[in-house]
Amino acid sequence: MEAKILAVDDEKEIADLVELYLTNEGFTVYKCYDGTQALEWIRRQPMDLALLDVMLPGVDGFELCRVIRETYTYPVIMLTARGEELDKINGLALGADDYISKPFSPLEMVARVKAQLRRAWRYNEGALQGNGDVIDFSGIVIDRAARTCQLNDRPLSLTPLEFNILWLLCENRGKVISCEQLFRQVWGEKYFTNSNNTVMVHIRHLREKMGDKADKPKYIKTVWGVGYKIDG
Repeated sequence: MEAKILAVDDEKEIADLVELYLTNEGFTVYKCYDGTQALEWIRRQPMDLALLDVMLPGVDGFELCRVIRETYTYPVIMLTARGEELDKINGLALGADDYISKPFSPLEMVARVKAQLRRAWRYNEGALQGNGDVIDFSGIVIDRAARTCQLNDRPLSLTPLEFNILWLLCENRGKVISCEQLFRQVWGEKYFTNSNNTVMVHIRHLREKMGDKADKPKYIKTVWGVGYKIDG
């Protein structure tokens, strides 16, 4: 598995450890100790994945994630202090795909990086295969082959996870999809209690991009205690 990975952490020991383990897996690592240097790499070199520490001098991890999402859809994993739930929620809201709490196991970090890369590459392969699946209703036009989505003729810039959530809801329009089902099918991982927060944050971010209101949603509706649905 070859990939270019941006690793950013102002703690030199952590950045060096991340570089060591990922390099041993055959990845090309672009290591930075501050956000300003990372910003230069983001604008200069397209990556396959970014590992971003939240707390950075100059430009923090949240700002780096925001800049990445302006142009790229490659996976972003945030490194957060243990117990900082707000950091995790903010990162996911900005388009991050996963988070790892410090201190972390290097082997877990490598496993999460590989999982995100596999998911991203399956996403790209689906775009190239062109199976022609299109759903068109209520102003939503979502094309699974081209991986594009429009709402009332306005293109929506969605991350891979947001696209997959919307596709699953549209494919099952009128039916309630539980948080557990959403997480298992979209993330492809075992569901835990805190996985519900991850789903909620991505739903909120998706609603914001669609101009949907949580209290009176037109598209994605919450069925309290069960999950979400989108009506056709």
